[in-house]
Amino acid sequence: MALPFLNNTEKKRDQMLSIDLGGRTTKAVYLQRKGDGFMMSRFALLDAPIYEKNLSAELLAEHLKTVCQTLDARTKLVTLAIGVHDSVVRHADLPLMPVSDMRQVLKNNTKNYLQQDLPGHIFDCSILTLRATQKPNEKPKASATGLKQKVLVAGARKQLLEEMQTAIRNTGLVADHIVPGLVGPVNAFELAMPEVFSKEIVALVDIGFKNTTICILQQGELILSRVVGIGGDKLTNGLAETLGVSYAEAEGIKVGMPSEVQTQLQTLVLPLGRELRASIDFFEHAQDKTVSQVYIGGGSARSEFIVQSLQTELMVECKTWNPLNFLQLSLPAQQTAEVEHVAPQLSVAVGAGLAAL
Repeated sequence: MALPFLNNTEKKRDQMLSIDLGGRTTKAVYLQRKGDGFMMSRFALLDAPIYEKNLSAELLAEHLKTVCQTLDARTKLVTLAIGVHDSVVRHADLPLMPVSDMRQVLKNNTKNYLQQDLPGHIFDCSILTLRATQKPNEKPKASATGLKQKVLVAGARKQLLEEMQTAIRNTGLVADHIVPGLVGPVNAFELAMPEVFSKEIVALVDIGFKNTTICILQQGELILSRVVGIGGDKLTNGLAETLGVSYAEAEGIKVGMPSEVQTQLQTLVLPLGRELRASIDFFEHAQDKTVSQVYIGGGSARSEFIVQSLQTELMVECKTWNPLNFLQLSLPAQQTAEVEHVAPQLSVAVGAGLAAL
């Protein structure tokens, strides 16, 4: 489920730098093929560039140079994952046609297929596995020429993609893939939890800086995805204001969670839980199926109290998951000591990198 806006090769790569351009923190990993599996030999978490309106190609190039120096990688191939503000991921019903034709159809008629005008966008598609909906002994309702297929569509502004490619070239790297960050956790989850991915109905929740995403998977198929405008930043800011402490102090409290501030944090988590519950309710009513478990990632997933608070609100078992558990690790000593703590933040970068490996 790569959905690359940019894919420069049909061949699988042996090495890849994968960079998740987050709102507050850039997460990056250096992935390599190792036998039948994959290895991570470096990761990096760096402060994201501060910009008012748009991240210029020049500023992004400087940031990418810093990321590459930190990863100390031996490849120039890079995959970028872009956030939910800069990309759209939607389901659509499209006529039977090659993916190359789908891109053109969507470019010319986004209002019809995506219920939104998206001028100046580039699209890519992934054809989803079709499920049999015809009842026994029921006659087909349409001829083969009139059939449609369910497709997962991703889109991003052409200007943004061109600026990203320019920045990558200016860094001396090669832009191999650019993918929507929303599908990163789905790709990583498929390899990290293969039995659950292929057999169960689960929700993947990724708590980002400004937004939280929820993806509901049904036996390996992405059925629903939503973006909620509440992220870790709102929780931290809320704690800082309530407790009268600095943002940095509130961030430490949020993750460490002293018992004396649990009431304040639970109040802040409640709106997020309600939004996520609404998405699960929508799926369960539409599909007449039940979500069995919720897997939570992102920086705020390091707080056991936040995970438990969401479980109380969602009324579904919630747990964290490790997006690295299928990887061989060959890390420097310091990173080996840190990796378990930061693992929940790396799911987007790892999943985006898997699109090219």
